[in-house]
Amino acid sequence: MGLEPDVLRGLSVEEARNIHVGIAEYQVARSPHRLLTLGLGSCVGVALYDPVARIGGLAHVMLPDSKQFRSGGKPAKFADLGVAVLVKELQRAGSRNGRMVAKLAGGAQMFFGNNRAMQMAIGERNVEAVRKALKELGIKIAAEDVGGSVGRTISLDTSDGLLTIRTLGQPVRVI
Repeated sequence: MGLEPDVLRGLSVEEARNIHVGIAEYQVARSPHRLLTLGLGSCVGVALYDPVARIGGLAHVMLPDSKQFRSGGKPAKFADLGVAVLVKELQRAGSRNGRMVAKLAGGAQMFFGNNRAMQMAIGERNVEAVRKALKELGIKIAAEDVGGSVGRTISLDTSDGLLTIRTLGQPVRVI
């Protein structure tokens, strides 16, 4: 990954090292980059890290299960597809399954009241689907900050695997 074009466009070196991951997207990067995703409400941020290769990946998962939808679209939108795709991309970059560890954030209950959205408990279902996918792939969850009723912004530092979590009205948390 060359940073020169970004630096030439007026970005600082610090800004050039930040790689943004959009909703239903994933990215993989090597040290010293940071992978960032904004606005995790009921969505789950799945951070995978290989401490030996110093390679990290981040997916912004929206929904637990792709089976209810037609094929196509972005695989990272769904926990059942996105986790596997992220693992494959990390492997292509040089990571090994036995070394990968996961950290999760998000999965909040953003809707309250007596309505269909609350009954669906999409945040909780997303967290459970991600946990299941990781277990099936033999990847250990090292830490998580999930649930609650507030959104989160997260960043994965590929130099050390630390996941920084920012939540409105709460202290910054690093896991």
